[in-house]
Amino acid sequence: MSPTASVSDSNFVLENSETPFVAGPPVGHPRRFFGREQQLKRLFNLLKRTPLQNAAIIGPRRSGKTSLLLHLKQVTTTPVEQLRPGQRSDWLLKPESFCWVFVDFQDCRLGSREGLLRYLLACLKLPIPYPCDLDRFLEVVSNHLRIPTVILLDEIGVALHRYAELNDAFWEGLRSLATNQVGGKLSFILATHESPLDLAQHTGHSSPFFNIFAYTTTLGPLLEPEAHALIASSPIPFPDADIEWILTQSSGWPILLQILCRERLFSLEEGDLSDDWREEGLQQLKPFAHLLA
Repeated sequence: MSPTASVSDSNFVLENSETPFVAGPPVGHPRRFFGREQQLKRLFNLLKRTPLQNAAIIGPRRSGKTSLLLHLKQVTTTPVEQLRPGQRSDWLLKPESFCWVFVDFQDCRLGSREGLLRYLLACLKLPIPYPCDLDRFLEVVSNHLRIPTVILLDEIGVALHRYAELNDAFWEGLRSLATNQVGGKLSFILATHESPLDLAQHTGHSSPFFNIFAYTTTLGPLLEPEAHALIASSPIPFPDADIEWILTQSSGWPILLQILCRERLFSLEEGDLSDDWREEGLQQLKPFAHLLA
């Protein structure tokens, strides 16, 4: 399977049988994404006019960074009938004119310079030169990129820690491309557990690429109305006491809300009237204790 095939397809049709609570993988469909309205507004505002601006999404492990990147990529072109009633998707004036590229650096196939450059060109539907080195890549993109393009860099810390071919010269090339060569039509939005400059310093990189992210947002728990909306998406309503318990135990973190809601829904579907689901839910939260520290 090519790296392209591993990227979530925004045309995916949500099945009625799909679980309403996603605990584990990133949220892959906009209908199941809740909250982050303030971040969405700011991030999309950076993309409404040229030059497109760059942004960094910062947050601890399992705080929802990947889900937010995928939501940015998908929500503006998802048919309204596949969204929740009233869910906003009109963030961009002409969303169909944008090209979005999602790069998951946990995919080791994107850890080689040529592999990553070929993947980017394939996603951009641009000619792939041979050999596909950095100079030829920059030439192709600078000569052919004509539409607003957003490259989403997920788990960039993995790239800086593990992939020697993605060195300072590589990142400097990308910086030059975004700032000088394509008329402001290219934006990078990355996800990381610390600021781009700190991340670069801690991994021994000095490329000026990491100082182009003038806007950063740090993910924390959902706002209380956002958390309530997530809980209310259950096909079986939860008792008020359970809702308050879930809010308290999760502190509003999306992954913890998803886990506890999943456990409560399972128990309701099985007709279990005990509170055993609470004990099981707390057990399932243990790997994510860092969010509550």
